[in-house]
Amino acid sequence: MSAINTPKSAKAIHPALPWIICLSASLFFAYELLQLHVMNALSPMLIKDLSLNATEFATLCSTYLWADILFLLPAGIILDRFSVRRVILVALLFCLLGTAGLSQSHSFLFASVCHFFSGIGNAFCFLSCILLISRWFPKERHAFIIGLMITIGMFGGVVAQRPFSLLAELFSWRQALLIDAVIGVGLFALIFAFVKDAPAPIKVVKEKTIPFFEGLKRSILNIHNICCGLYTCFMNMPLMVISAVFGSLFLTQVHKFDLPAASFVSSMICVGTIVGSTLYGAIADALQRRLPLMVFGCVTSIALFALILYIPSPSAKLFSILFFALGLLTSSQSLGYPAITENSPKELTGTSMGVAAMIIMGLPSLIQLLAGKLLDWHWDGTMVGGAPFYSAADFRIAFLIFPIGFAISLLTLVKIKDRKKQTATIT
Repeated sequence: MSAINTPKSAKAIHPALPWIICLSASLFFAYELLQLHVMNALSPMLIKDLSLNATEFATLCSTYLWADILFLLPAGIILDRFSVRRVILVALLFCLLGTAGLSQSHSFLFASVCHFFSGIGNAFCFLSCILLISRWFPKERHAFIIGLMITIGMFGGVVAQRPFSLLAELFSWRQALLIDAVIGVGLFALIFAFVKDAPAPIKVVKEKTIPFFEGLKRSILNIHNICCGLYTCFMNMPLMVISAVFGSLFLTQVHKFDLPAASFVSSMICVGTIVGSTLYGAIADALQRRLPLMVFGCVTSIALFALILYIPSPSAKLFSILFFALGLLTSSQSLGYPAITENSPKELTGTSMGVAAMIIMGLPSLIQLLAGKLLDWHWDGTMVGGAPFYSAADFRIAFLIFPIGFAISLLTLVKIKDRKKQTATIT
């Protein structure tokens, strides 16, 4: 039994300490999401400056997620065995190197390698936050705290859009990324100062270490957790494909918005997710149920996306409302994370989250490539200002992946266990 639950250890912890630690770590998550979404804000400049088409740009963006595929599972295993604080700091260093390197890129290959380095950091940040929350807060608070963490993370996606498109227009996209790297240095100092691994007693608890392959096998064969990963992945598609890659290109080319306006509209998906993640988490904790909310998110997202695809001549204001609503509704994906942690042994929390996160962050790398391939497949070869120009019909074909993905999320709910009502116990 863990000493973390003893009254004596509980008295030693200041009530504000878990919040300070987990919120500080959440800023790392926000910073990593900034690296993911800033590519959308800079997309027209990057495509033109590096002479890319949609498939090549999607490939560049997806290298961030390829790093997740390769490092998420090792990240979970590493976090189960080593200091979370130290892992976060090393991962953040990789991200800083990638961001600074990308700002100096002049070729597709070098840019891809640098963005891959940023993705290595991302492989560790979310799992680190989940693990800290599982150690510092009781289970009955997890849905709300994880929702709050996602809320903080989404601010990184918001900051990545209009502010960085304005910085890029004022200076250049290269200088904007250097400013990005400087922000990361400040974050490194903050995490170094405030983040701690766990309440003191848990630091000596190492009595129950499951062998590597046994733990991996148990995590992979947990069908509930696999389906939670698939649900979260497909409900997360608007963030991964529109807000992170093709949103600005879609709005500037099809609807003739200028880049700052397009970036602002794209950021509304993140803003909607900020509101929705906390809202879904609070409602789920109040009801002690998740499944009805997860069904609601799927069904309403399918209907809303059909409206986004086919509404004639929408204004920037209307698109902002629609994208906000899309982020709000699809943020039911945040309920998948606590469902995983609650159905995994304590000693396999990191490994289980690593397996699920390989799905959550890995599949979107293929989905981004698929969207780019579909755009290029339907493209008629038109070039404007030295860059490919894609029509509304091109984007409609590519964006059909969204309602299909939402429908798949709905199907996964058949195998996802609903949360059982329980009363909190303190031992």
